[in-house]
Amino acid sequence: MTIAKIRTIIVDDEKYGREELHYLLQVFPNIVIVGEAQSGTEAIAKVMELQPDLLFLDIEMPEMNGKEVASIIKQMKQPPYIVFATAYPQFAVDAFQLQAKGYLVKPIDEVQLAETISQVENAFAIKSTQEKTNPAAKLAVDKEDTIHFLDPESILYAYRDEKNTKVQTNVAAYESKFTLKELEHRLAPYAFFRVHKSYLVNTAYISEMNAWFNGAYQLTLTGVSEQIPVSRNYVKPLRKMIEL
Repeated sequence: MTIAKIRTIIVDDEKYGREELHYLLQVFPNIVIVGEAQSGTEAIAKVMELQPDLLFLDIEMPEMNGKEVASIIKQMKQPPYIVFATAYPQFAVDAFQLQAKGYLVKPIDEVQLAETISQVENAFAIKSTQEKTNPAAKLAVDKEDTIHFLDPESILYAYRDEKNTKVQTNVAAYESKFTLKELEHRLAPYAFFRVHKSYLVNTAYISEMNAWFNGAYQLTLTGVSEQIPVSRNYVKPLRKMIEL
């Protein structure tokens, strides 16, 4: 089953711990690392900003530990899956009471990591299937006082405009009731791809990728004058998706 990329944040107060996990996760094509955090408060801020699908979370951190972070995140409307990665095996029971998808003890065993990623991918695939729209269905959007029903194939891209989600076609820009993360899951069967924290594009309309700065790119879409930013973390998986 084809699933959308799993947007992931790594949280560890030690730089080496973040770098090791970043390195180990490179072999999993469905995992896209969109951010890192080195404290509990930074982790919560990153989750609220980036709305990831998966969080690798250390437990023993100063000020706010991983269990406290998980308890707060679980209260969100759409919390990410959580996998604890820690040097302390004694917290496993607490972790699963927090409904964690995995518990990895450092140094991380690659086989155990692969098994955990497989479990996350299976859960993510089931969730995506449940959220998938009927292929014959249309996306309801608003413009002024009118509700419009769009074929997914007619959508060029969607983006976050302050607190609102907008959907752009060749005709006009419309407002959607869904968050960008919700649209990402609903539109995944139609070859849409999240290229930036604020942009979701229909890959069928991509005509060019131009190097920008710091490893980031800009997309040119057919029929669109605006350049769409591509965060550097998304460049490699995007190319894998669209290239023959």
